[in-house]
Amino acid sequence: MDTTIHSSFLPHEDPDASVAFYRDILGFEIRKDVGFGGMRWITVGPAGQPGTSVVLHPPAADPGVTEEERRTIAEMMAKGTYAIITLATTDLDATFDRLQAGGAEVVQEPTEQPYGIRDCAFRDPAGNLIRINEVR
Repeated sequence: MDTTIHSSFLPHEDPDASVAFYRDILGFEIRKDVGFGGMRWITVGPAGQPGTSVVLHPPAADPGVTEEERRTIAEMMAKGTYAIITLATTDLDATFDRLQAGGAEVVQEPTEQPYGIRDCAFRDPAGNLIRINEVR
């Protein structure tokens, strides 16, 4: 069986701030930017990895989400507890320095974890937690 992760979804509230973070700070490519009904779905991904994407989506676009659920999602996004993605790099220190210099909100500096990985963490403009593991 040949199964891979094609795309993952993260919510966004400000498409321009999301593009600035994922393209200009993180260094991802913008692959698609689709608007509909005043909302935007932005597909980004790491250069050289066309088969792996992150779709930045409006969190309330699903018609099955109730108003109460929309409020809960907004509250969780504001606290940074709604969505997480883990990325990986071979040079954690350089990646951390680049994101920090770009103004990304630092949650955790590079740290050797007791469970055997070294990682750091940031928040994107929507509050999503971005963990970055060092590949050894």
